Amino acid sequence: MALLARACGPWPLLWSRSVQTVGIRLQSTRLQEDGARSGGLEEEEFRVLNLKQTKSQRLARRKATRPEVPPPRSQQMATDQDWGAVWPGPRTFNPSAVPLPIRQGYVTKRNQMSPGKFANAELMKIPNFLHLTPPVIKRQCEALKQFCTPWPKGLETEEKMRAHYPVTCVTSDYCHALPTIRNPLSRIVTVQVELGALQLDRHARDKLLRLVGERYDPDTDLLTIVTDRCPLKKQNYDYAIYLLTALYHESNTVEPWEATKCEADMEFFDFERSRSKRNAEATLNWGRKEGDSGWQQVPEAYGEAVSRLFNEGENEYNIAKYKEQTLALLGLAGAEQVAQ
Repeated sequence: MALLARACGPWPLLWSRSVQTVGIRLQSTRLQEDGARSGGLEEEEFRVLNLKQTKSQRLARRKATRPEVPPPRSQQMATDQDWGAVWPGPRTFNPSAVPLPIRQGYVTKRNQMSPGKFANAELMKIPNFLHLTPPVIKRQCEALKQFCTPWPKGLETEEKMRAHYPVTCVTSDYCHALPTIRNPLSRIVTVQVELGALQLDRHARDKLLRLVGERYDPDTDLLTIVTDRCPLKKQNYDYAIYLLTALYHESNTVEPWEATKCEADMEFFDFERSRSKRNAEATLNWGRKEGDSGWQQVPEAYGEAVSRLFNEGENEYNIAKYKEQTLALLGLAGAEQVAQ
């Protein structure tokens, strides 16, 4: 440094002194800043963290603003209002839209009224028919008339309709409150037909009656077929029509062995093939041979009386009818009246 000072003169010495002075000033400035920071921490108050609210701390409550609720719509309805516009279709019960004092529910005390329509879950659970009022139905029918055709001529009475359409199909639809719209009873199909409309001969009629059994009602002359084996209504209807068709064709079928049946093999009493007819003809035509002039036939009324007596059994009516026809056959009806 001495050599450098000698070589450079007084300038390096002055530079070193100035550097030392600046360093002292920077150091003093840092000490003042640290002191100010420490003094500020001592002057600032330490805030306490309260995890539990004390009584001294009270929060300002907010005032709840409740909107104005308008009155129910049912109280503002006019007496001549169009109900179809208020309730146009099926929907859940809405108490504010129904201007009726409807009540439903179970009460535990006697002489107590059922719950009203507001906040009533029982009214909302069940289906309602408020959309099917008579004026609405009339309006819907008027709207559907444009899609309908005139009633066919010749079907003005029930007798004419039965003559042209002898088969009757009866089905049922159910409305119930269940998770599924299908009811097991709706699959049942009942088909009815008048036996006289099938135009069966005596052989076919007897065979059909033996096949159907108790499904035939002799009082109404109706054959009833009920099908419920299939899961769908359409399938049961097709099955019933198939059974009716099979019964008709099977009853008209004549097997080869049926022509060789004798009187003992018959399922019913046939007067035309019975010994009673031959005995009656022999008594009525005593002393004549079959084919001679004056040969008399047995009256049909006598044959019906005998057939009814054998097929239906003995009762007061059948016995009296058989007696009357026997006396008429022998020409003794007048003698009975004289005896009485």
